[in-house]
Amino acid sequence: MSTAGATADPLAALGALPGVADSVESVRKAVDRVYGHRIMRRRSNAITSEAALRGARGSAALSGADWALEEVRRRTDFSGDDEARTVGAALRLTAEAGQLLSIWRQSPLRVLARLHLVAAADQADQVGRPRQEGEPVDEPLVSLPLPSAAEAHGRLDGLAELIIAGGSAPALVTAAVVHGELLALRPFTSHNGLIARTAERIVLVGSGLDPKSVCPAEVGYAELGREAYLQALDGYVSGTPEGMAAWIAHCGRAVELGARESTAVCEALQRGAA
Repeated sequence: MSTAGATADPLAALGALPGVADSVESVRKAVDRVYGHRIMRRRSNAITSEAALRGARGSAALSGADWALEEVRRRTDFSGDDEARTVGAALRLTAEAGQLLSIWRQSPLRVLARLHLVAAADQADQVGRPRQEGEPVDEPLVSLPLPSAAEAHGRLDGLAELIIAGGSAPALVTAAVVHGELLALRPFTSHNGLIARTAERIVLVGSGLDPKSVCPAEVGYAELGREAYLQALDGYVSGTPEGMAAWIAHCGRAVELGARESTAVCEALQRGAA
């Protein structure tokens, strides 16, 4: 997050980058459309549940477990192999996220530790804490240079301070920075991608942009594809204004596609087809 500089509100400064205001407005309109659907007024719980399932499937796909939605819906045992465990972790994180909303603004590091505990419950002493120097990181999707444990800890503390301090940045900007920073740092020994996308979801819901959690950005990231995801992440890691703006725009487009997915679910429910 090297463009932050010394401004009093570095996230708000990112919101002023060229094109970011347009992304924020486009996301707002997409979210408003799905919330304005009459099915949302009558069956919002059903839409939330379906969005959670589809979001978990999308996040798992980005982490190498690209299962069909109906397979995720049908399966009850997620212990068979690495892909199954990845899908299971994504589902557990999605379920846990809603329980952590009230804690996030006061103690984001506690929330992140909890997310790792939920995702990687079988990794003994490495669970629920940032990685230590020399510990390997299992994150097959992201091949960027890995920051040292000391750098990761320091930047994680800085991110937490920004979240606790609050500010005037749009929710999309804050969510994108949280997501990008966690992917860049990979502060845990495993499941960093799943955790980064879950933390983004917590920001989007907790900010009030998507209070019912019906616009799963994870669906959008999966639809846009891994190559585009990693290219946008490269922009974030570069720290340039253009790269940061491109990452925020990519995150915004993913939220829009998640909103579109839930709008389609609303339409299906309205027709009695789902």
